Order: sequence, then structure tokens, then C-alpha cells
Amino acid sequence: MNAGKTKYMVMSRDQNVRRSHYIKKDNSSFDRVEEYQNSIQEEIKSTFKSGNACYHSAKNFLSSSLLFKTTEIKTYGTIFLLLCFNACETWSLTLREERTLRVFENKMLRRIFGPKRNDVTGDWVKLYNEEINDLYF
Repeated sequence: MNAGKTKYMVMSRDQNVRRSHYIKKDNSSFDRVEEYQNSIQEEIKSTFKSGNACYHSAKNFLSSSLLFKTTEIKTYGTIFLLLCFNACETWSLTLREERTLRVFENKMLRRIFGPKRNDVTGDWVKLYNEEINDLYF
């Protein structure tokens, strides 16, 4: 038995549910806990690290002028997102963590789409989140 999995948590809408606070099976004991330590932050940090490494390893390919923008976007969607957000559907996120992931994704998309030229001034400006959403989603 895995020594790290010696606790259990009861999920119930009934606040008065009475259950044993101690379970024993096959000479192994399990303690009841009210909440688990949230390791999502560590997984998010790992996701950011993997995402940045993935982007930098493919940066020359993604920024090639020979590559169509649609190919870059498809590459991002099929390779980058699968690598970075594998198993994230099992995460239980707070709104702050969701926002952090959205910021990271927008940052990656800004790198792919690059800046745009302002029609009036001719200056290069970064894309707003709404513009990124219009281009990608």
C-alpha cells in the first residue's frame, strides 16, 4: 500500500452525517480529514514551466515567416495545450487559479500572434485579450 495515501475525506451535503473518524483495513489505518492540502499551485507552476520550455524549444519554428498563422495556431492547440494542460480537467480551481491560467494562455497566444500595427499612429501595440479571443477562439 502507498504510505502517502493514508487519509480519507467524506463528501456529503448533510452537515450532521456521522461517520467513523478512523478506518482500519489489512493492518493499515486511515484517518479522516476535513480537507486535503491543495497542491494545485504546484501543478500550475509545473504547467507554466513546461509551457515556457515547450514554447522556447519551438520558438524558431513558430516564428518562421514560412509558416502560415493557421498552422502556428493548430500547432499551439494540438501540441502545446496537450502538453501543458494534460489532466487539468481533474483540478478543482479557485477563480484566482482560473484567472492565472487564462493570463498564462493569453501570454502564450500573444507570443504567437505578436503585436499589431495601429492604423492611426503606425505604432506597434500588443493585442488586447478580446482581440486574442477573436483571433484564436
